[in-house]
Amino acid sequence: MSQRIALGVEYAGTRYCGWQYQPHCDSVQGQLMDALAFIANEPVEMACAGRTDTGVHALGQVAHFDTRAERPNKAWVQGVNTRLPSDIRVTWAKLMPAEFHARFSAEARAYRYVILNQPVASAHWADRVTWERAPLNEVFMHQAGQLLLGERDFSSFRAAGCQASHARRQVQALSVRREGPFVLIDIRANAFLHHMVRNIVGTLLEIGRKERPIDWVSELLALRDRTKAAKTAPATGLYFVNAYYPSQWDVPLAQLDERLWEYSHG
Repeated sequence: MSQRIALGVEYAGTRYCGWQYQPHCDSVQGQLMDALAFIANEPVEMACAGRTDTGVHALGQVAHFDTRAERPNKAWVQGVNTRLPSDIRVTWAKLMPAEFHARFSAEARAYRYVILNQPVASAHWADRVTWERAPLNEVFMHQAGQLLLGERDFSSFRAAGCQASHARRQVQALSVRREGPFVLIDIRANAFLHHMVRNIVGTLLEIGRKERPIDWVSELLALRDRTKAAKTAPATGLYFVNAYYPSQWDVPLAQLDERLWEYSHG
């Protein structure tokens, strides 16, 4: 009899062509399916809360798979981790009812974008943060971000190849703050369009450099034209932080500030 297992997954996305399995390149999903198949002794298919692109990282990705294999949670964590490269880790495992779905049961997702704002780039964090040489005004960036809150049409912030049926999304929270040389952009929404976070960050960067006014964000929302907005920010600074589910599922959350800051500061 098949059972559904949910997993928490963290990874550094630098070496991978994103989450989604592709036969021609190394993916996070491909690595996980191979490791899980070894422990389960059968092929495994997976779904996740939010597919990430090439070079994007994750702290609290959630995935699920179905299997006939009966294993303790310890095997789905420690056993699978022995089969994974060091830049991918399963952090928890939990037996779930068949109705649970890592993607469709999620009510919201949260991302953090990390910018190293100083004159010289970091040798240590070149693939883990985005470097910006020009001084950024994080207060202006935060004020501009507040204009994105609520349910809106984000056509100006979706990738040209985005396959979503519509561009309306609800941004529930967006904040920009500085911690030493780092500028942190945290954004939570019910769902995201392809490249939506990175396109928003690209726009906020131009505002932070004082190349555009704060209310440029409102103008872009009204235009609904991707070609009028800023270029897409690099993938290196983007982290999938958490997926949020109804309390009935009791899905653990990654502890962002305690873990990402220890990680980012070395």
